[in-house]
Amino acid sequence: MASIHVPPYAPPAAMFNTVSGYAGTVAGGGSKKHQWQPPLAASIHIPLYAPTAAMFNIVPGYEGTAGGGGAYIPPPPPSVPMPVPEQAPSPPDWHIPSISEDRARQAFATYVSSKCCYSSAPVREGVITNMESFNTYSYRLETFMEPRSTEWSQEPYTGQPVDAGVQPAPGPWQIAAQPPAFFQEHKQTIKVPYTSSVKNCHLCLGKGRNPCTTCAGAGNRVCTLCNGSGYRQSDESCVNCNGRGHKNCSSCSGSGSCQCDTCRGKGKLIVFINLNVKWSIEKDEFVAQDSSGLRVEKLEEVSGKELFKDAQNMVYPVRGFPDVSVAQASERFVRDHQVKNAQTSRILQQRQTIELIPITKVNYMWEGKPYVYYVYGNEFKVKAVDYPDQCCCSVM
Repeated sequence: MASIHVPPYAPPAAMFNTVSGYAGTVAGGGSKKHQWQPPLAASIHIPLYAPTAAMFNIVPGYEGTAGGGGAYIPPPPPSVPMPVPEQAPSPPDWHIPSISEDRARQAFATYVSSKCCYSSAPVREGVITNMESFNTYSYRLETFMEPRSTEWSQEPYTGQPVDAGVQPAPGPWQIAAQPPAFFQEHKQTIKVPYTSSVKNCHLCLGKGRNPCTTCAGAGNRVCTLCNGSGYRQSDESCVNCNGRGHKNCSSCSGSGSCQCDTCRGKGKLIVFINLNVKWSIEKDEFVAQDSSGLRVEKLEEVSGKELFKDAQNMVYPVRGFPDVSVAQASERFVRDHQVKNAQTSRILQQRQTIELIPITKVNYMWEGKPYVYYVYGNEFKVKAVDYPDQCCCSVM
């Protein structure tokens, strides 16, 4: 019987559907050099979820509280009338006596002796012809206040007490906080009672794990030595990946996911309202202009004399001060502080201070020519203008 030759038929290409992501796959297996390669980390988008509004309960008295911090809460009107500021019984004595000629000469001598290139002849032989006093006033108003704000906070749930709805939460200004001493800044965060509840973690959707950001959830990464081919040269298998073309991701140990940082793998969060209490100082300062001719930066090197100080719950503007610009600044600052801060904070104390930096302009004659020097501050510092007897010297 004659044999019949039956030719082997390969399945036609039309037999196989085109499947996205599997182009190049053939019957009987594809080439080793065309192994599947894991996706690059940048090719997978991992969405980041912010907490939704539904995550936070509605708490009466805290409707405006938001995650990340809310606006400052206006304080309630005082339950008892605010104390009326005490008016000073009589204006203080604003007269400042001038320094004596002997004190001016002594300060001048000390200044000259500190200069290696200055001769002492003008100090010994100079004749003081006139001394003028200039009062440079500094007015400062400080308001010590307590603003409060609220924000929703969260932390991993590990069995902490949950008290939301047990009873109404106290109002933001009903919660006691221990203030520091007056005019000392401080902060305190207090967890508001009866606001704690448990929610699924918004980032991992309650799973406790998120796709690994290093490998984009693939669990492996393309081998860097063979670029995913599985081979180094010719048909030699890559020793780095054992011919697989990829290696397990070191960040997730090949699992493709990592513990959620937000809930620390718990899958649940306890959410609650935090009350942020801040004790702060609002300060404004005004320096009156003077006509002495001494540069302002020199005055920063010395201290002044305190002429007036008043501290009360609320202060009155200064009255009867000889420099009208200081009185006007006091009235403006007091009004602005009380209007501005009373809307957002509880004013605990106000303090106003007037200081004077004494400046004496000394005119003197030496060898028939006029010269000038200044004595200023509590330290009696001196600034000499064009000192007449200097020599050129240098320190090697």
